[in-house]
Amino acid sequence: MTPCASTPERLAHLLSHPLLPILRGVAPAEVLGVAEVLLDCGFRVLEVPLNSPSPLDSLARLAGLARQHGAGVMVGAGTVLTATDVDAAADAGASLILAPNLNPRVVARAVQRGLLVMPGVATATEAFSALEAGAHALKLFPADVLGPATFKAWRAVLPAATPLFAVGGVTAGNLAAFQRAGASGAGLGSALYQPGMALDELRRRGLSIMAAWEAAALAARSNAPGSE
Repeated sequence: MTPCASTPERLAHLLSHPLLPILRGVAPAEVLGVAEVLLDCGFRVLEVPLNSPSPLDSLARLAGLARQHGAGVMVGAGTVLTATDVDAAADAGASLILAPNLNPRVVARAVQRGLLVMPGVATATEAFSALEAGAHALKLFPADVLGPATFKAWRAVLPAATPLFAVGGVTAGNLAAFQRAGASGAGLGSALYQPGMALDELRRRGLSIMAAWEAAALAARSNAPGSE
């Protein structure tokens, strides 16, 4: 998204495009080719974890691509563990900060830099602490261990509008279960992207995952009270 986009605009974009490809291990030389395939599949938020090869280079390349698309693409930095990491990711062009854990200093620095921030949480205590620290969304990690039941239980106690994302072990096969339980979106790791994979296979996986999410959303609307 454009650097001048406000935090509410960025959050609205994230919630409108709630499936996040996690490009762990991607190399700068291949990141734009991978990104173009994912954009063709309908993804509009792309994450490069900082434990990938030369991640800041990849983030900068994606930020350049995002500028070409105007407000249509958001670049996220994942596995952000320190406030220094936040600064480096922001300077490379990231507008979304994601972490596997809750570090209040990371949350505070991201907010200070005007970035969206989604820390990882695995307990209700961490979830409430993250929101108190200023997190804009929560990443339930690892989602395959926590399970859909955790989303359902937390929805009963967290503020109603809290965005909850399933990350870790999410596949086309379990997306619907997480969505039914209250997930706002999901991060897709090795079920979608693996370093060096053929772009045709990436496209196939991307379309399958996107179709699974959209089918679940359609089913939810059809089953909503008052629907015909």
